[in-house]
Amino acid sequence: MFEYAPALESRSIVDLRPSYGLFVDGEFTEGTGTPLKTLNPATEEVLSEVATASDADVDRAVRAARRAFVKTWGPMRPADRGKYLFRIARLLQERAREFAVLETLDNGKPIRESRDVDVPLAAAHFFYHAGWADKLEHAGLGSAPRPLGVAGQVIPWNFPLMMLAWKIAPALATGNTVVLKPAETTPLTALLFAEVCQQADLPPGVVNIVTGAGETGRAVISHPDVDKVAFTGSTEVGRSIARTVAGTHKRLTLELGGKAANIVFDDAPVDQAVEGIVRGIFFNQGHVCCAGSRLLVQESVHDEVVAALQRRIGTLRVGDPLDKNTDLGAINSAPQLERIRELVDAGDAEGAHRWQPDGDLPARGYWFKPTVFTGVSSAHRIARDEVFGPVLSVLTFRTPDEAVAKANNSTYGLSAGVWSEKGSRILSITSKLRAGVVWANTFNEFDPTSPFGGYKQSGYGREGGRQGLAAYLQEDNR
Repeated sequence: MFEYAPALESRSIVDLRPSYGLFVDGEFTEGTGTPLKTLNPATEEVLSEVATASDADVDRAVRAARRAFVKTWGPMRPADRGKYLFRIARLLQERAREFAVLETLDNGKPIRESRDVDVPLAAAHFFYHAGWADKLEHAGLGSAPRPLGVAGQVIPWNFPLMMLAWKIAPALATGNTVVLKPAETTPLTALLFAEVCQQADLPPGVVNIVTGAGETGRAVISHPDVDKVAFTGSTEVGRSIARTVAGTHKRLTLELGGKAANIVFDDAPVDQAVEGIVRGIFFNQGHVCCAGSRLLVQESVHDEVVAALQRRIGTLRVGDPLDKNTDLGAINSAPQLERIRELVDAGDAEGAHRWQPDGDLPARGYWFKPTVFTGVSSAHRIARDEVFGPVLSVLTFRTPDEAVAKANNSTYGLSAGVWSEKGSRILSITSKLRAGVVWANTFNEFDPTSPFGGYKQSGYGREGGRQGLAAYLQEDNR
């Protein structure tokens, strides 16, 4: 084993304010709710105090978005709207290091992932959708598609900046205005994005950012002047939102939980598959809705794959997220850590065999070791429930039909993976999997041109690609 010296990214590039307000109508303003403190999950230090938006604050933001839609953004030439999106994308690139460090501080994810995945993909979504702004009539969504109006958007804490881009970029490209509510534990990159909107001279009211907890999100979603609701988060909250929106004029997109099957056949290249398994479940500490948390291995190669996987996990570095050598950072919050521990304890109690690598965890902060359970059946909670942490359940199968049956034996249907050297087998299996996204001989690869979304309790609607534009448009064939 090599010994690595720490390679710490500097915090000095980020200028943290002691407190942050709401971003409404192009300006930062005070919130009238009780402020929240946002923490660094790796150290438990308070990073800043963030305003909470009350119902009155949300109403102010929605009214600002409506004015901008009616007077400025809606009537604007589509090509000019595209120029603003291009400008935002370039500013995200120019300030990429600042965004990456802030995301790591507020979220706990490794700086390598913030730097190499989150920020570049966020910029890519704005570049991609900027190109669509003046070409919507060629998207196959009617001859004269029109924007819906005001979009109320609520995003989760696992990919704060990237989820913001997934929501805001298509909304603006299609001519809508936005009121966005970031997660209460990770609001800082959304507020830095508000500065980018000012820097890009985006017209006031086009993007509004209201921070707070669940009550703020409910106020955004239930506001009568919101035309479109987009939510990414837990299935439980998604059900509540669907009930709230039912019977109204609002359009709804839900991207919810997942329990993805990652299927490894006996002809798969083991070393390549192991890298994909690690990426599938331990990327972002397993805080990924489409994480490959159920590993289905053909029985004849089970022992070989598990042994290789354990060797590889033994090389993963868990620690300071700002260290460029770190592979797994901190769990995002104390409640999420407790949820992971509860489900892992359930795995132990139900008779599955837990394996974790040797080594100590930092004394402060929220941490959990990468974990593999073997001897798991489809009846175990760890094989049914979304852990949303670095916990992998290993199941076996004998035939391709059994693999498909076990993979589809889930209330979720967001993603899946297939590992095989036979192209015909991959095509046959993927066509039978009830999942919105299926990767072949890779995992957790994302691109703004490719639609993303699920089936069953993983939600409905698509984000990204041409299909993702449809959620923000009404067809007008006159």
